Amino acid sequence: MRYLTGVYWCRGRVAQGNQDSVVLLQVLTARERVLMAAVCDGMSGLAQGETASGYVTERLQEWFYESLLYDVQKKKPLWVIRRSLDRLTFHMQQQLQQYARQEEMELGTTMTVLAVWEKTFLVWHLGDSRLYRLYGGHMDRVTKDHIRQREQLTKCVGSFGYYTPDHHMGVLRRGEGILLCSDGFRHCVTREELREVFAPGRIREEAQIERRLLEIGEACMKRGEQDNLSAVYIKAER
Repeated sequence: MRYLTGVYWCRGRVAQGNQDSVVLLQVLTARERVLMAAVCDGMSGLAQGETASGYVTERLQEWFYESLLYDVQKKKPLWVIRRSLDRLTFHMQQQLQQYARQEEMELGTTMTVLAVWEKTFLVWHLGDSRLYRLYGGHMDRVTKDHIRQREQLTKCVGSFGYYTPDHHMGVLRRGEGILLCSDGFRHCVTREELREVFAPGRIREEAQIERRLLEIGEACMKRGEQDNLSAVYIKAER
């Protein structure tokens, strides 16, 4: 299967820095094209959110090349691949806890990860970044926000207790789209606006994806969004 993709990563008009991190990787193997995308939003209320999100995306890239590609080519079962990233999440949690103790602070990040191969997709999720699935005029929210009142996160990757990521799996068919985004990218726009702008049937080339990501980002900032804004969009072509 071939994919049309686009990435949006913006500090915004108010924030001093960008605590979001994103990654999008594709490799064509002897069997199939393998894709991984992730959005990680560093917790702005804590120190060094960009350190936490950057560390997690760096480790995810290593996992993609060192583990996921190997497992896919060897046709490992889905549960093996799922648990592989679960173990990495546990290890990242330990490393961030150790770093936080040394620096005498707290830090954390959301983590929403998508892996696709041979039409199969797997999702790992912690926090309030989101993943939407778009098809046939519909838009389904796949992930659940881990937040309590006043937008306080209850689950993340960071210097707190370990949580096993939420898991989702399914089949990505030709003509469908997937949007991963941080909360800053969606707070000031409606669900209907996202569904209309990112309807897969209206997207024919990657330049369109880039323009539409920019369109939503600009709309959010004009409407007063003060957070960082990040998103990745993928459309399955064939």
